[in-house]
Amino acid sequence: MEGLEAELREAEAAWERFVIARQAVAEVLAEPAAGEEALSAGVSGERPARVAGAAPGSVVPVWREGLAPDSLAPDYRRLVEVLAASGEKTDCRRLAAALGLEPVPAKVEGVRSKAKRLAARGWLAEEQPGMFSVLAGRGVGS
Repeated sequence: MEGLEAELREAEAAWERFVIARQAVAEVLAEPAAGEEALSAGVSGERPARVAGAAPGSVVPVWREGLAPDSLAPDYRRLVEVLAASGEKTDCRRLAAALGLEPVPAKVEGVRSKAKRLAARGWLAEEQPGMFSVLAGRGVGS
């Protein structure tokens, strides 16, 4: 029985690594190619154009004046909304819980990758590694 439990733990760990790797691959494939104009980000609710081959909802426009959070895909918009409501720096484990996700490594890594993408595109700040907050004027209702 102990041998089966050990095998089950190993299989669960392997599955969790697979899920994280799959998410990472999907994000890399969704990234625009270097030098390619990935999207024509809309202003005030206009949906951004999609990159050929990108997963639906995965393109995050670079923030600029007048671009509202409703131009983001729903998962990204919810993340910005939760951070804006908290008003403070938050780690990815607490963000995952606030989004209604189980704070297990696979879910936390998914939240982390979305938060990092938002930070790279100017929607969020990552002042300390893994600690995210909404930049002034970029939250919901701004």
